[in-house]
Amino acid sequence: MKESIAVDAPLVDLDELPQWILRDDEDLLVVNKPGWLVCHPSKNGPLSSLVGAVRMYTGADKLHLVARLDRETSGLVVFAKRPAVARKYQMAIQERRVKKQYLAILEGAYSGSVRVDQAIGRDRQSIVHVKNRVMEHGGGQEAVTLFSPLASGGGRSLVEVLPETGRKHQIRVHAQWMGYPVTGDKLYGPDEML
Repeated sequence: MKESIAVDAPLVDLDELPQWILRDDEDLLVVNKPGWLVCHPSKNGPLSSLVGAVRMYTGADKLHLVARLDRETSGLVVFAKRPAVARKYQMAIQERRVKKQYLAILEGAYSGSVRVDQAIGRDRQSIVHVKNRVMEHGGGQEAVTLFSPLASGGGRSLVEVLPETGRKHQIRVHAQWMGYPVTGDKLYGPDEML
């Protein structure tokens, strides 16, 4: 299956899904989600989302998504098999006992570690309903992200990203605010309509 992101992303091939599973026990299912796949069910049927495909693959009526990733983001997604387990892990995330680490490619030659402590809220000036922005004049939710450069070249930089909070689009919003948007980001890149 192609890793590219298209307007109509491909459906999940249930024969490939076992290759994405990193842990499967009585409490948890941990899946390495590809970047072209949304987490939540969509109008295109169960095989158009990670949740739908995992439910079909496991035959489980209920699986609890502990935390989601954006469509364009690949990485580990944790499913809890029981409500009590889901609450335990969701509380750990809420209480910031869980550390998340990402790698991102940013536009520009980024240097020096930076801790961005800027609240995030809905961008009411954007025609895109889900778009957020840094709220420089009050409002929004607390959002803190640490960016550390690893390498750069060709007008781009590989950075380690450690979000201290977990807001929607947090990394993408903070990267754009710094002037180094995530490479290929359609929503927070140079033209939100692409």
